[in-house]
Amino acid sequence: MKTLAELAFDNRFARLGDTFSTPIAPQPLDAPRLVVASESAMALLDLGPEQAHDPRFAEFCAGHWLAPGSEPRAMVYSGHQFGVYNPQLGDGRGLLLGEVVNAAGDYWDLHLKGAGSTPYSRMGDGRAVLRSSIREFLASEHLAALGIPSSRALAVTDSSTPVWRERRERGAMLMRLAPSHVRFGHFEFFYYTRQHDALRELLDFIVANHYPDCLEHPEPYHSFFHQVLERTAEMVGYWQAYGFCHGVMNTDNMSILGITFDFGPYAFLDDFDPQYICNHSDDTGRYSFDNQVPIAHWNLSALAQALTPFVGKDALLATLNRFLPRFREHWLGLMRGRLGLTQAHEGDRALVQDLLRLMQGSAVDFTRFFRELSESPADQALRRLREDFVDLAGFDAWSERYLNRVANEGRSAGERRAQMLAANPRYILRNYLAQQAIEAAEQGDYDPVRELHAVLSRPFDEQPGKERFAERPPEWGKHLEISCSS
Repeated sequence: MKTLAELAFDNRFARLGDTFSTPIAPQPLDAPRLVVASESAMALLDLGPEQAHDPRFAEFCAGHWLAPGSEPRAMVYSGHQFGVYNPQLGDGRGLLLGEVVNAAGDYWDLHLKGAGSTPYSRMGDGRAVLRSSIREFLASEHLAALGIPSSRALAVTDSSTPVWRERRERGAMLMRLAPSHVRFGHFEFFYYTRQHDALRELLDFIVANHYPDCLEHPEPYHSFFHQVLERTAEMVGYWQAYGFCHGVMNTDNMSILGITFDFGPYAFLDDFDPQYICNHSDDTGRYSFDNQVPIAHWNLSALAQALTPFVGKDALLATLNRFLPRFREHWLGLMRGRLGLTQAHEGDRALVQDLLRLMQGSAVDFTRFFRELSESPADQALRRLREDFVDLAGFDAWSERYLNRVANEGRSAGERRAQMLAANPRYILRNYLAQQAIEAAEQGDYDPVRELHAVLSRPFDEQPGKERFAERPPEWGKHLEISCSS
């Protein structure tokens, strides 16, 4: 294990030069205090958990101290926001501190969010507040624990620095990790500004460092787009299978690696509702839960447009047509796993869709249904779960189909139960739990955030004494309005 001063940096993106990012130092927070740290994220950098207790750790995560070898830079990009092209965005409150190489040879971007104004702040102060920083920390670490592709979060720091949003709040910083923070909007920026040489340079950089197998393909850029599409389809398949709503699927929030990042007004479904809108600023429902699939396809088409100087349109369109089949294939495989099924049958998609239709009409809790179905023999679990449904005849008919399907697989109840418990979380990040932890942190009590993070880091495990985190949400907790404001 290493200390902070021993982190090994190899800043490949910085070496691309000022065309792609601007060197700028972070603006430190006043009187930084560590709110919460992720031991599993620290391990990705070969940092032992004891490093979080070093006073320098909070200084590092609040912009006071730069680890030797870091080169802070603000990245430039553009993107489509709610379907409208914005010609220049960029790291308006974030900084890429550098790329750390761990002992396994893996590269991890260190990205500090809330580090002050940059040339891309667009008259903003470049700060983040405590509530949004905690929410992003909890989401990224919980998604990773669920097995959903995601950026990671190292730590959140609080401060005495005042920040004005709808009210006076305290400034905070989030240190987040990802193999790359390049997004669809990077490619759009260089395409629409007609900097095609720079666009090619960026393409070559990403392919060489993150998709090296594409270099063996006769059309490496086309192969690259195909792999981005596959990863994105799989990521959205995870979202839909586990009820995750991103909330702001702008192209500048879409990772070129097919991982979830840039968390704003996200939510996990409580009652199953495919039309659920988690962002109260989304007046048209563009980013509703059900729309995440077509919007991901739309975003990929925007990326494809940016690649047209180097890839034929017919090839790009043919690849775009692979999105929906790949999404459905991956999503259905995940849903089979959630239902304890291992074999693929022709009627599986209808079986799953009919269940979701019944759940929607009865306001059934999405997470609890699958977990309770996992915990008992199927017939017993269904008798209990029947109480949650309005259309009893419909649910009885579905239950008979499901029981026949389970019986046809010929597995023991114990095998089915073990599979389902590993696929269906006991604990999910609900908005009201995050809000309670945030309110405590705003009063200076960080223990609830740390406890919630610890529980959500083991979402599939029974955790004695933590049963309240798995309870149905109160009615007020289902209707919280979450904004993009940070």
